[in-house]
Amino acid sequence: MNSQTFSPAPAVTAAATEAHYDAYVMKNYGRPAVTLVRGEGLRVWDDRGKEYLDFCSGIAVNALGHCHPAWVKAVQAQAASLVHVSNLYRNPQQGELARRLVKHAGPGRVFFCNSGAEANEALLKLSRLHGYNTTHEEGKRFKVLVAANAFHGRTFGAMSATPQAKIQKGFRPMLESFAVGEFNNLRSFVDLADDSTAAILVETIQGESGVTPATPEFILGLRKLCDERGMLLLFDEVQCGIGRTGTFYGFQKYGIQADGVSMAKGIAGGLPMGAIWVREPFAEYFTPGSHGTTFGGTPLACAGALAVLDVLEKDDLMGAVTRNSVAWHAALKQLVAEFPKLLKEVRGVGYMVGLGFLADPAPINAKLREAGLLCPTAGNNTIRFLPALTATPADLAKSVEIVRSVLKTV
Repeated sequence: MNSQTFSPAPAVTAAATEAHYDAYVMKNYGRPAVTLVRGEGLRVWDDRGKEYLDFCSGIAVNALGHCHPAWVKAVQAQAASLVHVSNLYRNPQQGELARRLVKHAGPGRVFFCNSGAEANEALLKLSRLHGYNTTHEEGKRFKVLVAANAFHGRTFGAMSATPQAKIQKGFRPMLESFAVGEFNNLRSFVDLADDSTAAILVETIQGESGVTPATPEFILGLRKLCDERGMLLLFDEVQCGIGRTGTFYGFQKYGIQADGVSMAKGIAGGLPMGAIWVREPFAEYFTPGSHGTTFGGTPLACAGALAVLDVLEKDDLMGAVTRNSVAWHAALKQLVAEFPKLLKEVRGVGYMVGLGFLADPAPINAKLREAGLLCPTAGNNTIRFLPALTATPADLAKSVEIVRSVLKTV
C-alpha cells in the first residue's frame, strides 16, 4: 500500500496519545519516538501515515511479520471459539503445540508460560530440582553458572542470572546462586564448576549485549563438562529460537542436545507466550504443585503458535533464512569496508544480526528511523537487525540501502 494515500483514523489524536504516555504510562522506557497504528508484512505505519520497514519485529516477536493472513485467520477463529480455560482443564491446542515442539526439540516435555523471563525462571527452578534430586538435600547443590554480558530477564531470578550492573542497579541484593564465567571462554566455566554446581545457563547468541554468537568450541565444551559433572546444560533461546538462525533452535547448529531450553518472543507470532522444553528424564522433576501459571498455554496463544509453526514448516522459512542471509550478511560486511571510520564489524547468524559501530550508534539509529527503517540497539555500540522470518531478499537489500544512505550523511 502506498503510504502517501494511507490515512489512519486512530481512536485518539496523535497529540492525545503522546500526552497520555507522558501523563499515565510508567517511565521505565525512554519516551517512544513514534506511535505505530498499523502493520502489514514487514511494513508498519505511524499515526501520521509514514511508512517504515520494520527490522525490529517487536524485538524478534513478530516471526511472520505483521498480520500474516494465516495467523490472523487462526487467531480470529480461536477467539470466537474458546480463549482461556486455565490449566485445571485440558485444551486441544496446548496438547498439539507441545507435541510439535517436542518433535523439533527431541524426547521430553513442555511447560507453557507467558514470557521469556518466566521461562528462564522455570529453568532456574529446574536446576534447583536437579540439585535436590541428585543429592536428596536442599541447599547442597544449587549453583548455576552464567556468562558475563548475558541477559535472561528482569524478574529476580532471571535478573540475578544477568550479570549487568545497569540491569541490577537499585534492586540488589541479588540471589546468591550464580557464578559468572566469560562467554566463549570454556576454561573460565571449567574453573567455576564444583560440587555445588547444578547447571549451566547460557544464550547461544547473546542478543541484548550486542549479538555475539557462541563458538562451537565453547558449546561443545560445555556439553562435555556437564556430562562429566552430572550438571544440566540449559539454553536461553528466547531471542534466537523459533527459526531465527535457520534452525529451529540456535543450539542445534552445534550438533548437540540440550537438557532444557527456554523460548518465547517469536513462538506465538505476537501473542504473549513463553515455554520451556526439558528432556527426559529431567522433565519428571516437575510434579503436581511444584510449578504453575494461570495464563500459560491458553487456547488463543496456542492457536497463534500453531499458525506460526504451520507457516514456518509449510513455507520452509528456516531454509529461506539460511539461503537469504548469505547475501545479506555479505552486503552488510561491505558497508563495514565502505565506512571504516564508523563501523567495526558484523556479527550474528541468520536473521539475527548486529552491526557494530565504533561509537554510540543512537544518533545514527534515530536517522535510520527518519529514513524509514526501524531497528533496536544492543549493548553500547550495536544496532540489531531482527526482520521477520518472512523477509525477502528485496526486503533485506532495502535495509542495506537505507543504512548506506544514512551513513553517507554522517
